[in-house]
Amino acid sequence: MNILFVCTGNTCRSPMAEAILKARNIENINVRSAGIYAMDGGEMSRYGQMVLEKESIPFTHESAAMKESLIDWADLVLTMTASHKQSIIYAFPQAISKVYMYKEYVTPKSPYDVSDPYGGDLRTYERTFQELQTLTDELVKKLQED
Repeated sequence: MNILFVCTGNTCRSPMAEAILKARNIENINVRSAGIYAMDGGEMSRYGQMVLEKESIPFTHESAAMKESLIDWADLVLTMTASHKQSIIYAFPQAISKVYMYKEYVTPKSPYDVSDPYGGDLRTYERTFQELQTLTDELVKKLQED
């Protein structure tokens, strides 16, 4: 299964989510990330890198702009917010059946946005990391049940 995480600039939430899931080393799961307003080739935010390093989660990252080839590659697209989901469905209507907000997909009773650490301090990034870690725990359970 190919999973694509999507956020705004592909520098904070989606690359952290990608790294967290990749670190689980689940067989037959391929993971990428992209951003609705991302530019190709950018770095992950410094605080995002610091949080992953502190948690000993390996990562390599270059930001990627959302494009049709990524939508075609993905079996499942998990967005960080409702507006990301709507943007993808608007731009790529053929993907409607595989696009979900991350929280909507793993915890359907609480379909809220993943908090955005952009512009925040290290503590803010750590809270978002914990949120993504919890969501990834739930995602892994769900994938293993299917």
